[in-house]
Amino acid sequence: MTDQTDGATPPQANEADAATRVSEPAFNLPAGLVAMLALLVVIHAVRTYLLSAPLDSEVILNFAFWPARYDHPLADQTLAWLWSPLTYSLLHGSWEHLIFNGFWMVAFGAPVIRRIGLIRFMLFWCLSAIAAVALHVAFHWGETIFVVGASGVVAGLMGAAARFVFSPSGRISRQFAHLNRRLTVGEALSNRSVVVFTGIWFLTNFLIGLGVFAFGGAGGIAWEAHIGGFLFGFLLFGLFDPPQVSTAADRLSKIGDRTENA
Repeated sequence: MTDQTDGATPPQANEADAATRVSEPAFNLPAGLVAMLALLVVIHAVRTYLLSAPLDSEVILNFAFWPARYDHPLADQTLAWLWSPLTYSLLHGSWEHLIFNGFWMVAFGAPVIRRIGLIRFMLFWCLSAIAAVALHVAFHWGETIFVVGASGVVAGLMGAAARFVFSPSGRISRQFAHLNRRLTVGEALSNRSVVVFTGIWFLTNFLIGLGVFAFGGAGGIAWEAHIGGFLFGFLLFGLFDPPQVSTAADRLSKIGDRTENA
């Protein structure tokens, strides 16, 4: 926004502003996030259009998360018990399921990957996927229902973003949210915007757990995995936040405080 005085804005300024608006891309997603979304689309397209039903069942058997694996001696199984707590996050139950997760991944994954970079983002993906199904299996030990989808990771990204995306006014800047100061857990729980966002998120998931409504086109929703992912992102995001980014954000915050108090 440009502050204007009583006079009209000079023509040159109007032309410059117009040129800036024209050159601004409609979608400015980080390349790493686009690549991740493309990978999910390719995997689901191959499963849907190229694999036979028996072969796709083999994919699910070997790469989806299955709580029943851990109720049996691991020595009597394939190594799927080792990689499936991660690979399940790359599979989806339907196009609707994938699109739903992709939408929220764009919204919350973009500021996170801009802040922590691709390598840390991939590590965050892996660990949040594991944390999500760790809580799920605690509630569903020994069950024979397969779990697929990146929802637990998306929930982790939401939890991580809640630690820094909200400005002091409570709004989210799409382009600059990743530059905000990271709140401590205590500060986040004292921030009205974070509390409202988190409260609505948990209420929605509890309603999903009660069967009030469902999203994503899946036959069932592993809402406990959502909570596991969110808690991981919210409580442990500081472990992934680069020190230099956090320090720069703190400096910007202090400058902003001095400006507001002047």
